[in-house]
Amino acid sequence: MVISLKDLDSHELNDWCPGCGDAGILLAVKNAIINSGVDPHKTVIVSGIGCSSKLPHFVNVNGIHTLHGRPIPFAEGVKIANPELTVLIDSGDGDTYGIGVGHFISAARRNVDIKLFVHDNGVYALTKGQASPTLPEGTKVKGIALPNINSPIDPLILAIAAGYTFVARTQSYNVKEQTDLMVKAIRHKGIALIDIMQGCPSYNEEYTSSSWFSQHLIPLDSNYDPVVHNPLDEKEVMEKKLQAIKILLEEKSDKMHTGLFFQWENPDNFEKRLMDRGLESPIQQEICNKDGKPTVDLTKVVQTLEV
Repeated sequence: MVISLKDLDSHELNDWCPGCGDAGILLAVKNAIINSGVDPHKTVIVSGIGCSSKLPHFVNVNGIHTLHGRPIPFAEGVKIANPELTVLIDSGDGDTYGIGVGHFISAARRNVDIKLFVHDNGVYALTKGQASPTLPEGTKVKGIALPNINSPIDPLILAIAAGYTFVARTQSYNVKEQTDLMVKAIRHKGIALIDIMQGCPSYNEEYTSSSWFSQHLIPLDSNYDPVVHNPLDEKEVMEKKLQAIKILLEEKSDKMHTGLFFQWENPDNFEKRLMDRGLESPIQQEICNKDGKPTVDLTKVVQTLEV
């Protein structure tokens, strides 16, 4: 089954500007949920604040619309509390790489099984187009008086260096490529990042249009192999990381690649670390008996809080 643009209702489309790339991302998320075969009742989409973060309102799964820069720790908490859930994040570049960058980096240290889909348009569109951390230096967009004075971060290099185990890039008007990468990310065991270059016709039209993407984005070579085939081979892991980083370092802002750059099914994830310490997830812990009487004594916990 494939959902197309005509399947979106007017409410879904009217909540974003005409031509906004978020509509394409919404289509890809819906198709990825269907194609990956996950249970919608056990799927959660977490978002922060921004145009991107309206997305959970339009998908018939569980949704949590959280705080600016904070969707990653919310999502980690959801997954740790109930490992049976499929946990996705839809967040913006300002939300994730700006105010939320500390969480973005720290999440890699834990490798919780969450999937981060970042709507990356180079601007803070909800607040009328200020430069985000990914806008190239010297770029002039509608929301700033002069060309951007700051150099941009490369979120993919940052993710690989920090320890993300799945790192990819795509663009919002290519729904098929997005869907395929999202399905791979959902099936991947570990923390995943897909940076989605998103069209913003209102505040960054020149550098995020469908025509600009088609002229300046190219797929990774068909012979490129991003997968670590022996997850326990530290040498192979390092080689695959360096391979991806080299390509990213050699890119120019007007000639970038799309596709899967790095994938490592690292068996050392946070859920396993908790199990190794004998710590059950909260969903597995009994908190009351069949009559509803609490079976947990919190007296000692409360006493530690006494002043």
